[in-house]
Amino acid sequence: MSNKKEQWKDGLYGDEVREKLIEFAESGWESIPDDEREKWFSRFKFWGVFHQRSGQESYFMMRLTNCGGVLEPGQLRVIGEVAREYATGPVDNPEFGNGWIDFTTRQSVQLHWIKLEDVPEIWEKLESVGVSSRSSGGDTMRNISGCPVAGKDAHEYVETRPLLDHIQENLRGDNALASMPRKFNISVTGCREGCAQDSINDVALEPARRLVDGEPVRGFNLRAGGGLGGREARRARSLDVFVQPDRAYDIVRAFVELYHTEGNRENRNKNRARFFVDEWGTDAIREALVEKTDFALEPAGTNFRDGYTYNAGESTEEGKHDHIGVHEQPNGQYYVGLSTPVGRVPAAEAIELADIADEYGSGEVRLSRRQNPLLMDVPEEGLDDLLAEPLLETHSPDPGLFTRGAVACTGTEFCSLALTETKVRMAVMLRWLRSSVELPEDLTQLKIHFSGCTADCGQALTADIGLQGMRARKNGEMVEAMDVGVGGGIGTKPEFIEWVRQRVPADEVPGMIQNLLEAFAALREDKQTFREWVEATGHETIIELAEPEETTYDDPCLTDAKQSWYPFDDGESPAPTTADGTPLPSDD
Repeated sequence: MSNKKEQWKDGLYGDEVREKLIEFAESGWESIPDDEREKWFSRFKFWGVFHQRSGQESYFMMRLTNCGGVLEPGQLRVIGEVAREYATGPVDNPEFGNGWIDFTTRQSVQLHWIKLEDVPEIWEKLESVGVSSRSSGGDTMRNISGCPVAGKDAHEYVETRPLLDHIQENLRGDNALASMPRKFNISVTGCREGCAQDSINDVALEPARRLVDGEPVRGFNLRAGGGLGGREARRARSLDVFVQPDRAYDIVRAFVELYHTEGNRENRNKNRARFFVDEWGTDAIREALVEKTDFALEPAGTNFRDGYTYNAGESTEEGKHDHIGVHEQPNGQYYVGLSTPVGRVPAAEAIELADIADEYGSGEVRLSRRQNPLLMDVPEEGLDDLLAEPLLETHSPDPGLFTRGAVACTGTEFCSLALTETKVRMAVMLRWLRSSVELPEDLTQLKIHFSGCTADCGQALTADIGLQGMRARKNGEMVEAMDVGVGGGIGTKPEFIEWVRQRVPADEVPGMIQNLLEAFAALREDKQTFREWVEATGHETIIELAEPEETTYDDPCLTDAKQSWYPFDDGESPAPTTADGTPLPSDD
């Protein structure tokens, strides 16, 4: 028997949810029956509308979708204006104030503190410039990830922008495939650095070449079954398929349809595509794809994985590990990648970024999988003036080591799954590390990722140092804590972190990182990266060096442990509220 969420989806899902959501918005929060809220909230996710955590009743997060991270001219400005007008809550965040946008690890944008009643008007403003929230959440195909500079990268091996757009319009746009067994991630990359991180996606196209009729042909190899979460991570596995670009859409669609039809719809703990690949095996899946396609499947070609450097822990001399900095485009113009600490940008700064993108470039902004924006199409003669803009002191193209490598998920500030606060804590931790830890001058990268729970939206498993939220007891009191691991990376040899300490109280984690990094600085070989040093040092020695310690670091919400309605407010929650923020009587 299918689970209750499948039954809800059988009743109503996909595009049809929009009309009902608008009806509820017009009638107000109270019009959603108490005993049906879980069902409707589950359905709303398809349209990117997520109810926030307990204590924040009547407030929603809205996730947008922009295939491959592309924000066309004018889109970031409108998103910023929407955030300024609608994404403000009843209290200020101590680090970021009120009204901001969050860049995500799937190259998209999230807005918080949205009122249900405002959703139709928000949609009208966003859709007027071509921005949608459709299919950005729930059991569906999520935002498609790709190289953020597809079509504008001098080193792109296979052109992918038309393919990405085709998948977006015709596959993700197909309402018949709206209800997948679980959320489903697609990546397409034609670059040599591997920046779409194909190894952690449900189905992925990676650049490859093959002799066809004696001639070298550029195309893609197909992988499937990658993903993080639940401490059951998998690397995407080769399906031994090479496809030429004009057939790439068909092979991706064939796998999507196979999983849509045959995927497990009973056990939600075992129905992600990675478990589907586990169960069927790659040979059986390939045979099924043969039956679903009208062209012969060529064996996999030669891939470029040996050259993958994106978030791979390799020396910078080997290639890009992110898209921060000034980079030349094939047409002689430049793109400038900026570092946005923990991916959060106040609305006013987002609007200013859009203005700067217009003034110095084409107005197009692209987003990377590391929660950073890229300003595109900047003429060489405008670079100096762009780099002198005051906003680039905050969102820098040349940030410090700790800021550059930081990624953080939403955390308990809004997420019902998270066990710890993440964004503010990471920002405070970064400041402390910058002032307290001295690292070798030749070290150019150190990736520290923080996820509030084992769902791992912050991709902690792929970091040099990965943090996942937990709880622990300290001095008889429940506190926020973290499991800490090291040695992850996506690249030539995709590896997930190995855990070195578990349930470390949050105020002892920065000291632990300091102890580990000071040992690294003292013991590393010349020019050795952190990941290379971890691999050479050995797990048992790393455990000894990674000693938790209290320091001068002052944790922003150590004892919250998800007990308050908002991690930075000791008062009573005003929720639920009317559209204008007036509290409503509630039994919650």
